[in-house]
Amino acid sequence: MFTGIVDHCGTIAALDSQANSLRIVIDCHFTDLEEGESIAVDGVCVTAVQPREQQFVADISPETLSLTTLRNLKVGSEVNLERSLRMGDRIGGHWVAGHVDGRGQVLAKRYQQDFVEMIFGGLDSVALHYVLKKGSIAINGVSLTVNEVLADGFQIMLIPHTLERTNLKNLQESDWVNLEYDWMARIIVNQFKELPLIKQLS
Repeated sequence: MFTGIVDHCGTIAALDSQANSLRIVIDCHFTDLEEGESIAVDGVCVTAVQPREQQFVADISPETLSLTTLRNLKVGSEVNLERSLRMGDRIGGHWVAGHVDGRGQVLAKRYQQDFVEMIFGGLDSVALHYVLKKGSIAINGVSLTVNEVLADGFQIMLIPHTLERTNLKNLQESDWVNLEYDWMARIIVNQFKELPLIKQLS
């Protein structure tokens, strides 16, 4: 389990593509990773193997490649990194599982002094049930607040701190991102969607 508070950006040092899977080597700032530790890479929970000082390896399965943007990685790509929570850690963002629901596309990027407004689209009607105004969403593993819900997407505002510490600053229009919806919203929607009234409204 994660919080969506990115520790730092790592860099893809090497890629080894197989028939339907991918092995990635990531340079990072971590110096004490343990074999088998869970790490969120751009919001995707992976298992760190062969850890050494400031580097680890992760194997990406066919399922993960099909659902996430990790299939687009290149040597030199920046990725957001977060270690999993420990008992007693502060939760500064929101509960993030590292299980990406799907992808969204950057439709607009607008600068407002030191802030950046972004609009993401490409969501279907089912996905939009989980996106709530002033609710939480994880974009490339970054915990953010939804400012507005749109016809097929949503709008968020990036503060200077987030731009400095994450790879969201590199996003351009038409780029794709990993999305994980708030798990509490998913639970509530899934619990109630079978009720007759909810069926009529959906």
